[in-house]
Amino acid sequence: MTTLSPQPLTAGAFAPFGEVLEAAGAFRLINEGLCRRHHDLAALDFGPDGRAGISVFEAVPRALPYDFTLVERHPEGSQAFLPLTQHPFLVIVAPDEAGAPGRPLAFITSGAQGINLRRGVWHGVLAPLHSPGLFAVVDRIGTTPNLEEYRYAEPFRVVA
Repeated sequence: MTTLSPQPLTAGAFAPFGEVLEAAGAFRLINEGLCRRHHDLAALDFGPDGRAGISVFEAVPRALPYDFTLVERHPEGSQAFLPLTQHPFLVIVAPDEAGAPGRPLAFITSGAQGINLRRGVWHGVLAPLHSPGLFAVVDRIGTTPNLEEYRYAEPFRVVA
């Protein structure tokens, strides 16, 4: 079994896979100066035949060490995960290598971050580390299939 040590989620490290969504960096004041708007943080992509949908996911919390073999991707659209609590969650992504996922990387969010996965990015399943595992998810709604799954032959273990 291959062991992965998660790294803190940063915009630079996550850039090949999508965007980190957080209240950091440039902003403009709105609402009579009482609100900072961190504007247009993600490149949402729903393809020519899709539309944006907002769903609420309720995922069972996981614990470290965490073993997995399953990753998936959505070839028709991006997928953004916005936690509805301020708890960290585990993010697993993998580069594409000729249509199959390569060696995965693991990240842990700060508890005040969400993510936007680009269209076609291999990623692990939603893995909150605390209860409740509530997330708002913005992704593609359409009539064509938008899920590919892949199982690694050997499991990976994410350790603390």
